[in-house]
Amino acid sequence: MMEIDSQIKRLLFNTLRVDVELEDGGNGSGTAFIMDHIHGQRMSRFIVTNRHLVETVRRGGLVFTQKRDGKPLIGRRFQLDIEEFAAAWFVHPDPAVDLAIVPLAPLETAARALGVELYYHGIDSRHTLGAPGMHQFDALEDVLFIGYPSGIWDHVNLMPILRRGTTATPLALNFEGRDEFLIDAAVFPGSSGSPVFVVEHEKNTRLRPTQPNYRFAGVVAAVFFREETNQIVPAPVPASATVATFTGAEMVDLGLVIKAKAVLEILDAYCARLVG
Repeated sequence: MMEIDSQIKRLLFNTLRVDVELEDGGNGSGTAFIMDHIHGQRMSRFIVTNRHLVETVRRGGLVFTQKRDGKPLIGRRFQLDIEEFAAAWFVHPDPAVDLAIVPLAPLETAARALGVELYYHGIDSRHTLGAPGMHQFDALEDVLFIGYPSGIWDHVNLMPILRRGTTATPLALNFEGRDEFLIDAAVFPGSSGSPVFVVEHEKNTRLRPTQPNYRFAGVVAAVFFREETNQIVPAPVPASATVATFTGAEMVDLGLVIKAKAVLEILDAYCARLVG
């Protein structure tokens, strides 16, 4: 049994697999993750993913690991199916921002009604990488992202796939003037909605090397590919079953990441609607 005794191991339980049935009858999968967010004096938990992953879906479900006595039951699956899946999600107020969220509390209540406890670790929104913090990083930094590329996962143990890469544009700048940056990494269908973490190393070399810290920096939303006309264009990362979208195109291993700032915006917008 694996002990959850490190930050990396906890990151494995930030993500959820999203299994969907598309409007055309096909099946697909993508990635979502859990955020803990304080608005006013109240802490709420949300599931975050891309808008394009949920808005054209006929049915959908979220795959969790079950919990007992505070510990994960590795490999014990619970799929929480959501009726009216597309309508359940709250989307970012700006239609150009590819984000959607759903509150976790009612879903967790539904699971408990069935006698199931869910195991997960939320990302604390207070510790996300904001604009001031991005200036401490160099133009090239290591990144880690977690998800289900091409639908691949350890379905026996219910583990997502950890992948590494680097920033491809400086974090301190907004790529093409939007709250986004690029990563040099192998982003595939199914990676849509993957949380991206920047590896934060100790700068003082006189000290004994410490374990790196992983700061949440954003969400994978699109991949760049070369069309038959040799143009390089970004496109939303589709659910894994729709890989045929890229027939005749070559991925160039550049992923577009929506910055954490936009995630905080959609969380605040949802919470403000509740108290407004």
